[in-house]
Formats: sequence, structure tokens, C-alpha cells
Amino acid sequence: MPITVLGAGVAGLCVATELSARGHAVRVHDPNGIPGPHACSWWAGGMLAPFCEGETAPEPVVRLGQESAAWWRQHGAQVISDGSMVVALGRDRGELDRFARRTTSHQWLDVDQIAALEPDLAGRFSRALYFADEGHLTPRAALAALTDHLGTRGVPITRDRPAQTTGPTIDCRGLTARDALPDLRGVKGEMLVLRCPEITLRRPIRLLHPRIPIYLVPRGDGHYMLGATQIETAERARASVRSVLELLSAAYALHPAFGEAEIVEIGVDARPAFPDNLPRIRRRGDTIYVNGLFRHGFLLAPALARMTVDHIEYGIIPEVMHDAHS
Repeated sequence: MPITVLGAGVAGLCVATELSARGHAVRVHDPNGIPGPHACSWWAGGMLAPFCEGETAPEPVVRLGQESAAWWRQHGAQVISDGSMVVALGRDRGELDRFARRTTSHQWLDVDQIAALEPDLAGRFSRALYFADEGHLTPRAALAALTDHLGTRGVPITRDRPAQTTGPTIDCRGLTARDALPDLRGVKGEMLVLRCPEITLRRPIRLLHPRIPIYLVPRGDGHYMLGATQIETAERARASVRSVLELLSAAYALHPAFGEAEIVEIGVDARPAFPDNLPRIRRRGDTIYVNGLFRHGFLLAPALARMTVDHIEYGIIPEVMHDAHS
């Protein structure tokens, strides 16, 4: 019996890809069609940085996130494995020490080591943290790779939902699934795409700040994704002047060249999250809900897809299927 996947964001596409790779008949339905600006996956940073996320995220995020880079490579996405760098301005040096205490798998860099890895940051920071085992990808290209791969395997993404389904349904609709998951909430994020050919950064750079930490992710050809705010609201539009000013000010503090950068895009959306910011796999009859990836969509979707298909094939209870609503 074909398995129906609802939602063509990063969660739905990863689940459909895992199903197809294991020989299952699958169909994907999304009323908006293929991935685009309507999906929060479109605006993601694409950092595959489980150890950095450990600064605030629970242990499962760090552990499960380590599966992501290999999975994305296996399914056609280009993963750049140049690590991550974390820096702080002089007045925020304590933030860097705190970050180091709360994370693992990093090394301290001095001035010369920073310059060797990122020449355009030479002399700007006295020390930094380097996470060598992390990487990043371009979300839109990764989503397109999965969409194309599914197409070659005869798995279409349709806008019209089947009137009747005879097999299991896997619901990956993100915030739209609040009609079935009442404890799901939205966490708004605002981001910008900048074009700044005057500076070259090879890897994601996180600039710590007590209130608005930022990250810059290279997208190639002088483009950078700058993000991201984290606001407790399900609002999916309207970037505020305050947020944009704070993001741009932080980028300028990282390097003055960003003061002359071109603003190519401003993006806003709300990420689905449960109260503890951990994802859930919930089964109700023939429907399995995969949701709550919070800010870890590209990092955790591969592990959630694996666990979902393991549950379908072998009846294995996923470790994230652990609450009263399961």
C-alpha cells in the first residue's frame, strides 16, 4: 500500500526520501506544491552543527544531529565540511567562555590560528572556538536535490490531497498540524541574505552576544545568510525594524565590510516547536505525526526520518515518541 506523506518541507521530504530509498511506494502531498518561500525550511540557515547547538539544546539534539551530514551527502546534497567558528567581541568575552563550558568537540584558536582559517577576520578577535567536525549546506539546493531525487524515483509532489488513503499517512505539516497537535507552538525567526563580495568567509561564523547572538553562513558568490531572531509567536510575516537593525549591527561588528553589503532578501517565518523544543513522532491509528523540529530542521530531519521508517518497518518505538499524546 502506498504511504502518503503530508507536507513537502524538510521533514516531509526527508521522510519520503527515506521511505523511497527502502523500497516503499510513497506519494507526497502539499497544497503549496514543491518547496518555496511558503515553507520555513526555505529560510533556514542550513548549519549541520550539533555540537554548537549543544550550548542550549538538549542532549538528543547533539547526538542525533551527528547523523545529518552523512545522510544529506548520501541523498545528493552538497555538504561543506569546513567546521564552525564561534567568536565574541571584547566586551562579551565571558560569553565565549560560557559557550565553551556548555559544548564539546571544540578547540581554542589564538589570533594566528583564526587568521589561518579565516584571513578576513585576521586581527579582529583575540581567540575563538573552532568546531572542526561540523558543516553546512544550502537549504534551497538541498530541498531541490531531494525533490529531484524523488521525481526520478517516480514520487510526485501533488497539490491535491487524495480523497481516500489505504495505507499509513505521515503528517509533516509543521505549524499547520496544530489542528491535531495542540501543544505545538510557533517560534518566529527573521533572517537576511546579504551580498558582500568584499569579504570571504569559508564557514559559518557565530558572533556571541548576551541578547542577540547571530550567525553568518556563506552561500557562495559573496552571499551570506544572516540570522536569526527567536521570538515566541506564531506570526509568519513582518520583519521588525528593531530585529533588522540588531542583526545588521551585529554583522557590522563582526566585520565593517558588511556595512556596505547589499540586502538581497529579508525572510520571516515561524518554526514549529513543542514546549521542550524537542521533536516528536506521534502515532494515532494509521497517522504518524513528525513535527516540532524547532530550529533544527536540517540537522534533525534525517534522524527523524530514519526513526519513522524503522517504526513502520520493524515496530521500533522511536526515542522521541515518549509523551502522553503518543
